[in-house]
Amino acid sequence: MVIKIGILKIGNIGTSPVVDLILDERADREDIDVKTFSSGAKMGKNEVHNIMPYIIENEFDLIIFISPNPSVGGPKLAREVLSEIKTPSIIIGDSPGIRCIDEMKQQNLGYILIKGDPMIGARREFLDPTEMAIFNADIIQVLAITGVFRLIHTKIDEIIEQIKNEKTITLPEIIIEAEDAVDMAGFNNPYAKSKAIAAYKIACDVSEIDATACFKIKDPNRYVPLVSSAHEMITTAAKLAREARELEKSYNSVLRTPHKRNGSYEIRNKLID
Repeated sequence: MVIKIGILKIGNIGTSPVVDLILDERADREDIDVKTFSSGAKMGKNEVHNIMPYIIENEFDLIIFISPNPSVGGPKLAREVLSEIKTPSIIIGDSPGIRCIDEMKQQNLGYILIKGDPMIGARREFLDPTEMAIFNADIIQVLAITGVFRLIHTKIDEIIEQIKNEKTITLPEIIIEAEDAVDMAGFNNPYAKSKAIAAYKIACDVSEIDATACFKIKDPNRYVPLVSSAHEMITTAAKLAREARELEKSYNSVLRTPHKRNGSYEIRNKLID
């Protein structure tokens, strides 16, 4: 049985570029068929109106909707449509999505909210295409190494198995804190685990700083240094995360969970095993 999965990307958070790829990292799974639809950087209602017909007409078995701040404008409209079509759907978002948890529950939507997937410092005086790419590269390293991506793909894999086996579908209701992520990362070295927790918590603080600088402060003499400092923080978080992984490498104890063709996954702790 092949499960049809639709992935809807409205706007972008750090997880967005890889959310489809972490389900099929070697492109050889035979149990899923993934289609991805994106509005690009914009996340307004017009973009949602234009893209939702593609989601509806494909009659997917599972829909994953990823967006910044699922509580506003376009993302809110997308949630309303997903609730109406009744297909099992999971919302992946950042920390502002916590504000609409009650709504998502009422809409029978699952959710995975990543507190350590921060808003970018989107001030014109500071943010250019190069800085944007560097910021997202740093976030991806933090989220990958600290275990966030493993937690996400594991939860989605559980839903896929429930659909394949015609079991009752239990959609996730998760807010990812540092400890939740790092437990999934499977660190053996306690110093590596400590560095990973620090990396994730720094990423959470970046979210608060950038939100304040982008929406609450009007003076560029104040908000430009703030967004710049937040980007320096995420670079430091990525460095800590890489150090954590290097410590695990030195012990030859990096946890790997490669998918098999049938969608299950192996568990490996040695480079050659």
